Amino acid sequence: MVGVAGGIAAYKACHLVRDFKEHGDSVRVVPTQAALQFVGAATFEALSGNPVSTTVFDDVDSVQHVNIGQHADAVVVAPATADVIARIAAGRADDLLTATVLVATCPVIVVPAMHTEMWQNPATVDNVATLRRRGITVMEPAHGRLTGRDSGPGRLPEPEQIAELVRTELAGYRMGQGLAGKKIVISAGGTQENLDPVRYLGNRSSGRQGFALAEIAAQRGANVTLVAGNTEKLPVPSGAKVRNVVSTAELQAAMEEEARDADVVIMAAAVADYRPAHIAESKMKKGQADAELSSIQLVENPDVLKGIVAKRDAGELNPNAVVVGFAAETGDATHSALDFAKEKFLKKGCDLLMANEVGEGKVFGQSDSEGWILSRGAAPQVVAHGSKHVVASQILDAVQEIMSN
Repeated sequence: MVGVAGGIAAYKACHLVRDFKEHGDSVRVVPTQAALQFVGAATFEALSGNPVSTTVFDDVDSVQHVNIGQHADAVVVAPATADVIARIAAGRADDLLTATVLVATCPVIVVPAMHTEMWQNPATVDNVATLRRRGITVMEPAHGRLTGRDSGPGRLPEPEQIAELVRTELAGYRMGQGLAGKKIVISAGGTQENLDPVRYLGNRSSGRQGFALAEIAAQRGANVTLVAGNTEKLPVPSGAKVRNVVSTAELQAAMEEEARDADVVIMAAAVADYRPAHIAESKMKKGQADAELSSIQLVENPDVLKGIVAKRDAGELNPNAVVVGFAAETGDATHSALDFAKEKFLKKGCDLLMANEVGEGKVFGQSDSEGWILSRGAAPQVVAHGSKHVVASQILDAVQEIMSN
């Protein structure tokens, strides 16, 4: 079920309903009366294929205010205004939406959308804490443009972000607040090494896995900084601060600066191992470029992950920080991708290593992944094929297990 409260962000609920439907879900939309001032019932009925009602007095013989909640696999309230959050926290059942939430025993996910002042008001803060204490998932809102000229925390996340987080929760990975108060620094995407002002050396990393990690970590209450390479097509994870970089040197500087007081450092970026020894100041013309590009002299980039581990062990960073690395590997005639990942894990010295076998149509640029989580003194943990948000949840579960020991 998708509940829709009366805010300007109600139009995004249309895209959310369509996303669920395209994934094969049956959707019932339950708006508040105020929501219908923004989006008409006919729109929600056309998108969902189900009737729309706001009151418990419609279709009384089917007792829909009970049946909808009893039969739902998930109840998603998006957008959730300060008013609806307050009414749910108070246990009110004065319309079909709040009555359904009160009946539901399935996961309930509330996605706030309101002005910053309302989100930060002590009354809303207390109401959100109440819902979370009762086991309801309350997502962190996005930062960005609000109604009018205002900007700040309180913006509804993009529909595809909401849908992916809901699917992750339904896969058994509850958001919770297990990382509340922790600073987590994550790198994502591929770095680019310039050849001239136009051309560069790069790789196929989309940054999706790093962004998924940032999304899940922020929803678990962490203070997240995302150092992002070539990822401009991805929506910013809700509640995360983003630093954009281009080259491996820029990524290294940003990661080392942010990691000084971090509790967790995750190197998910696919950094370039080499860079050109010389960068042309102007575009190499055709003919000239053919000659110069036929033999590019390369120099090795610094090992960012290994450097962070060394700084942590030397006391230059938080000595208790958990450091997580990634290994994108391929096998050969004598060794598997996992064999090479095990060797890398020993060399890097990190606490955890997420290993993927990459190749055509695998991992890079895809919405799903699989592989192994390597940790000290334990057998490799198989990560079954799943969305990158589900994989991120498993990685963060492993991080939280280390932090709790």
